[in-house]
Amino acid sequence: MPQAEAVRSMFGGIAKRYDLANHLLSGGVDYWWRRVLVKKVKETHPKLVADLATGSGDVAFALKKKLGNDVEVRGLDFCQPMLDEAIKKRDARDPSPAITFEIGDILKLPLETDSVDAMTVAFGVRNLENREQGLKDILRSLKPGGKIFILEFSQPYRWFRPIYYAYLKYILPTLAGWVTGQPEAYDYLGDSIEAFPPRQQLISELEAAGFKNVAALRMTLGIVAIHEGTA
Repeated sequence: MPQAEAVRSMFGGIAKRYDLANHLLSGGVDYWWRRVLVKKVKETHPKLVADLATGSGDVAFALKKKLGNDVEVRGLDFCQPMLDEAIKKRDARDPSPAITFEIGDILKLPLETDSVDAMTVAFGVRNLENREQGLKDILRSLKPGGKIFILEFSQPYRWFRPIYYAYLKYILPTLAGWVTGQPEAYDYLGDSIEAFPPRQQLISELEAAGFKNVAALRMTLGIVAIHEGTA
């Protein structure tokens, strides 16, 4: 698993161009992935939602827009430059949505036990230094019956893997280098995606951490999946 300090430094270096790179490299399909994620959260009728590894805040903003002013949304990340970008976007909006952005590491969340109705993690679980510890602290922070929703890269359909892995290895770092000036960060992205476990293994890890009713929704030829579980 990746080293936390290296991941923090890497994301700090690409923070200012992070959104543009995401939209370009995904061909814009990342908007759809977030819409599906947010729809699933809304179906749980939460009062407090925490978006972990919030980055520049795109999921947090989408949650607030969909869930409305009666739902509290908190965005947490362990990389201050990414949070700075989220805060800039929040403060530039008129009226700016009431979203709190704060430092928070998934491995030791600054959240009270049994306090949150729903949590989201978009493309953050893959970067955890200790996935077992992170999943257990998410479970600790959720209310009994609360839900976790993990949007993460996954292993694509077998026939598509050679094409996809060639894109990750040869095309993605080049494009990302043009956009961010940091192609090495996207070498890490490709390597971490290839090394990340398939859906069934992550389901097993969520169950081992103590989650119930765990399921996964495969999307876009299997390159991403939304895993969900109940505390």
